[in-house]
Amino acid sequence: MRLCALLFDLGDTIMDEETEVKDAQGTTLRAELVPGMAGALREFKAAGFPLALVADSRPETPENVLRQHGLYELFDVLAISEAVGFTKPDPRLFQAALDALGIPEADYGRVVMVGNNLERDIAGANRLGLISVFCDFNDRRRTHPLTADEVPRYTVTSAVELRDLIARLEREEAGATS
Repeated sequence: MRLCALLFDLGDTIMDEETEVKDAQGTTLRAELVPGMAGALREFKAAGFPLALVADSRPETPENVLRQHGLYELFDVLAISEAVGFTKPDPRLFQAALDALGIPEADYGRVVMVGNNLERDIAGANRLGLISVFCDFNDRRRTHPLTADEVPRYTVTSAVELRDLIARLEREEAGATS
């Protein structure tokens, strides 16, 4: 059995928050990406992984940024806090993405959540039994867990490390079912 899906946060996971250009309402109009992330997302999609965005954001921000970089069509699901009505770490935001992808609770342990916020992304993923991956790309957020829920299963410091980790997890999953 292989990994079921890859879920991603947006800010400082895919998009470099430091480069955001916002309108008066706080919607991001455009931003640069974390180095190497566009290529990684394209590889994940080409490998057949369903991709979902699970982000605390204004509804238009992800579409604006992803379309700017030709990545919007790679995502099967966008679970955006303002549209869903819940913010991370509330499990209902993650479950909105998982339900839309058709992933049953029994398979949550084969879903990867990639994010940069220990309190929101990692704790939320861990509480649902997802495989949590912490993106330690910069020091804009706290990088040391304060609770057991905030301890990531894996930590990566670049998109290259993320690609290598997903490849390794996929090999381990394949080996576990042989």
